[in-house]
Amino acid sequence: MKGLFQKPNFSNHIVIIYCLSFLLLGFTWYVQWMLGIAMTIVLGFSLYYSIRSERHLLNEREEYITTLSHRVKKVGEEALLEMPIGIVLYSENYQIEWTNPYLNQFAEAETFVGQSLDELSEKLVKAINKEEDNVSISIGSCNFQVTIKKEERLLYFFDRTQQTEIQNLYHNEQTVLGIIFLDNYEEITQAMDDTAKSQVNSQVTSILNDWSNEKGIYLKRISQERFLAILNQQILNQLEKVKFEILDEVRELISDNKNVPLTLSIGIGLGGVSLPSLGELAQSSLDLALGRGGDQVVIKDDQGKVRFYGGKTNPMEKRTRVRARVISHALKELVQQSEQVIVMGHKAPDMDAVGSAIGILKVAQANEVEAFVVLDENDMDTGVYRLMEEVKETDLWDYFISPAEAQEMVTKNTLLVVVDTHKPSLVAEEKLLNKTEYVVVIDHHRRAEEFIEHPTLVYMEPYASSTAELVTELLEYQPNTLKLSRLESTALLAGIIVDTKSFTLRTGTRTFDAASYLRSKGADTILVQRFLEEDLEVYIKRSRLIENTIIYKDNIAISRGIPGQTYHAVVIAQAADTLLMMSGIEASFVISDRLDGRVGISARSLGDINVQLIMEKMNGGGHLTNAATQLDGASINDAYEQLIEIIDHTVEGGEQE
Repeated sequence: MKGLFQKPNFSNHIVIIYCLSFLLLGFTWYVQWMLGIAMTIVLGFSLYYSIRSERHLLNEREEYITTLSHRVKKVGEEALLEMPIGIVLYSENYQIEWTNPYLNQFAEAETFVGQSLDELSEKLVKAINKEEDNVSISIGSCNFQVTIKKEERLLYFFDRTQQTEIQNLYHNEQTVLGIIFLDNYEEITQAMDDTAKSQVNSQVTSILNDWSNEKGIYLKRISQERFLAILNQQILNQLEKVKFEILDEVRELISDNKNVPLTLSIGIGLGGVSLPSLGELAQSSLDLALGRGGDQVVIKDDQGKVRFYGGKTNPMEKRTRVRARVISHALKELVQQSEQVIVMGHKAPDMDAVGSAIGILKVAQANEVEAFVVLDENDMDTGVYRLMEEVKETDLWDYFISPAEAQEMVTKNTLLVVVDTHKPSLVAEEKLLNKTEYVVVIDHHRRAEEFIEHPTLVYMEPYASSTAELVTELLEYQPNTLKLSRLESTALLAGIIVDTKSFTLRTGTRTFDAASYLRSKGADTILVQRFLEEDLEVYIKRSRLIENTIIYKDNIAISRGIPGQTYHAVVIAQAADTLLMMSGIEASFVISDRLDGRVGISARSLGDINVQLIMEKMNGGGHLTNAATQLDGASINDAYEQLIEIIDHTVEGGEQE
């Protein structure tokens, strides 16, 4: 009996019943003691059996819990050792102290115990130090998602190999659309007879068909100059590995046989979007490729990321007088419909930017619309400074305003004309772009990924020597009331001369036509020479910069400035130009600290090495033969090492995009 009362566990309603029973028993003893004795005996037996039943249930429950605990412990041990999840315990110095048998099957030896986590994967220690919760790693041919429990120094490895394979399969099978365009088909066939034209057609079609059949691409010709290509992501990856060698095949075969530089441009759209959206991406990519001069491939995904391949040749001049006249008339209408015109070039403007801005100013004045040129007097090189000193002596100076004044003057109906750049980050005052609904872009640089949003009119010709050349052609189709002064025409001519290095680079027949027109308007070459004169001190600084030149890969000149010694951007560019004139040099790069605190790189080439692509990989841009970039937060040595790595990958690796 004693044992029964050691650990009673009565429920509340039973306790209440017994309390009432004892009260009733007491009352019965008071009224009739004989009946009380009988009831006491009955209540005693009832209490005994109740306690015994409760104790029996309690023992059964304890026995069940004990059995369940044993089973849970056994299952835990089974899970720890047999479940298909890897488990690792590691020490404070990242040494593996214990792994379960599942993970050991991936070890080259019998176990991972004793190894460092770095030997398992270099990502693990980095992720632990960064306090990340998860990281993906590979062990052999298997992929794992690792969950990190830093406080317990515990890692869980979940096998994601099959999931990764399914994801890769889905990714590889995604549809990709491409548009292939024969860049200058019309130009090279217009003078051919039907037989020669048919032969060129046959050659191009044969090359592309063989290529598409080999790669597994569906190819359909949709016009004389266009082909539609349908492929998947896996095929695209293979094409990228060989750098789209079809560009070289077409160029070399047609050039060798017919002495005509027929080239291809390919625009490709990809991503997990609808087919119409892929088509828009492909067309946008093709427009970008053509805007950069053609003979290249542009790949754009649904996230807006762009990759470039090709672009080995100088673009063939193919703009026409008709296009110049159409653009000039469209510009005239925009000017006449606007309240006023504001013209701006890029930061640290050169002769081309200032000269072409003056040209657009004259377009507005010829159409009797008020116009102004944005210029920061604290951001000019020596040549522009000399030009502006001459401008200050004339009424022309009244039309130059500061960026702050331009912001106060601009309205929604102002026509903003951007010259000699198309990148928002490079314009003289980026805030002006968001204050008007009408923006015109006139530029001669190859189009980059960054571009002014929603321009009203774009006139971009990478075939032109300079923006001043383009603006000069536009001036020829403006009203007869347009009059160019000697200084104004000289400013435009100076822009052409500077960008062509005195008519030695990127010069076409249209360049000389524009120069001839400006000479007929009174442009003074002697005055241009005076603008371009350099100080002896600048010459000495440039010579010291050139003195630190090394020759890389036998034909690439690379010069590094002395850390802490700053140079003007123009001096850096002039040093690159000078190096390119040296015997045996195909490309030159000059790296130096700039006056604005950034590291600048100027790049020049004779054409065999595409310096534009090299500079674009360092967030710069330009032309195939003339490019530059500026780096924030980097040292000269950092920039040099990055440049060497890109040159190795681009030139030695055979990329030459």
